[in-house]
Amino acid sequence: MSDNRTFLGRLFWITLAALLVASVWQTLPTIRATLLGWQAEPRVVTPRGDLADDEQATIALFENAKDSVVSIATSARVVDYWTRNAFEVPRGTGSGFLWDSLGHVVTNAHVVAGSSTATVRLADGRAYEATLIGQSPAHDLAVLRIPVTPPRPDPLPIGESGALEVGQKAFAIGNPFGLDWSLTTGVVSALGRELRGDAGQLIDELIQTDAAINPGNSGGPLLDSAGRLIGVNTAIYSPSGGSAGVGFAVPVDAVNRVVPQLIARGRYAPPSLGIRTDAALNRALGERLGIAGVVVLGVEPGSAAERAGLRPTRIGGRGEIVLGDTVVAIGERQVTSVTELADALEEHEVGETVTLTLERDGRRRTVDVVLQRGG
Repeated sequence: MSDNRTFLGRLFWITLAALLVASVWQTLPTIRATLLGWQAEPRVVTPRGDLADDEQATIALFENAKDSVVSIATSARVVDYWTRNAFEVPRGTGSGFLWDSLGHVVTNAHVVAGSSTATVRLADGRAYEATLIGQSPAHDLAVLRIPVTPPRPDPLPIGESGALEVGQKAFAIGNPFGLDWSLTTGVVSALGRELRGDAGQLIDELIQTDAAINPGNSGGPLLDSAGRLIGVNTAIYSPSGGSAGVGFAVPVDAVNRVVPQLIARGRYAPPSLGIRTDAALNRALGERLGIAGVVVLGVEPGSAAERAGLRPTRIGGRGEIVLGDTVVAIGERQVTSVTELADALEEHEVGETVTLTLERDGRRRTVDVVLQRGG
């Protein structure tokens, strides 16, 4: 009996000691703060001063542009094989921006490809079911239209990509990973890049930027420091699928050429000479052979170019390059690249006669060509 009492007594004192230690441990910070005079109050905020000029400029750029940027959610119609019931399945999300006051929205063709419906949401929360007006997979561009009611956001101001310089600032606005209306900043990293699209088509003259572009940014605007549209964000290069600092945008000069035709005709069918060209090969030949113009790589049978007697470049019997005609001007406008040739053709209409200045074997000549409808 005495042993049990002794054990219970020791257990009581051990338990009491443990409780006292726990109590002291809990109150120790308060005791220490009281003895040492420590303050348990929020610290005084240090005045920051004005934001830096570049910060204020970036904030103003975003505030001015964000209402023109939209979020796009697409879905595809699926029919159950057994029940024959049709239902909509979410397909993906992307970005876009208002092109004009009529409700036209520009985005990437791959954002809406394979979808049956697209819902466009404005920054103020209004949402509209969109109608597909036209698309050009060759440029990865598409135009939607929404019945937007007042107040209508202002369309983005248009810049020019032909005057861009590597190193100038670039700003991307979009909806990466569904995180709406996000801004990323960077610079123009390179110009004239080429990339294969989702359908395997080669998209050339792209702008490369290190402004973070992620899934969901596709179709959103790339802006310069003046808040002008300089490109449409279209793709990233990333083994992981996330931003690796290598993003690409369709240049605004191409956008400004293609979008009006998509709105007017539903497809891009510019005036054509009936010749085949290649931007990358043209640059390579220009650097290697000192050519300033657009090398004719092929002449389509029955085309305006064939009727005008244009000669394509070919490979000789010994594997050497035998140059044919090089287009150096259309009318009074000089052309030194495939993009400049396309821009020059856009200034004319199908059926119009234009004067080509051609160079062959070091000699120049002019021919008249009736422009045909492009494909």
